[in-house]
Amino acid sequence: MAEIRSLDPKTPMFAQFGQETGQVVLANTFVVPPERDEAFLALFRGQAEFMKAQPGFVSLRMHKGTAGSRLLLNIAVWESTAALAAALAGPEFQRLAADFPDDVVSYPHVFERIDA
Repeated sequence: MAEIRSLDPKTPMFAQFGQETGQVVLANTFVVPPERDEAFLALFRGQAEFMKAQPGFVSLRMHKGTAGSRLLLNIAVWESTAALAAALAGPEFQRLAADFPDDVVSYPHVFERIDA
């Protein structure tokens, strides 16, 4: 299973699920060893298909860093933190997440839109 680290140690992703919100964005940055890139993406695509079928799912986009970067960034929109939390807590998601290699590091964080 990928190692999960917090972008904001004072507010880890799972603590964010305690706040009821409207639509949220899950931004998840993955650090993937170059030799695992294709295998990781294949696993991610399978997990993405599962997530797309979950209640409250809105959209998903994966991005890759340029110039040989090892970073991949998933941006997923959900109707609420409750919908996201329910999808992540399900046994099927847990089984899929366990397949990710141990040398992948994940930095997930939940955001809500604000006017700039």
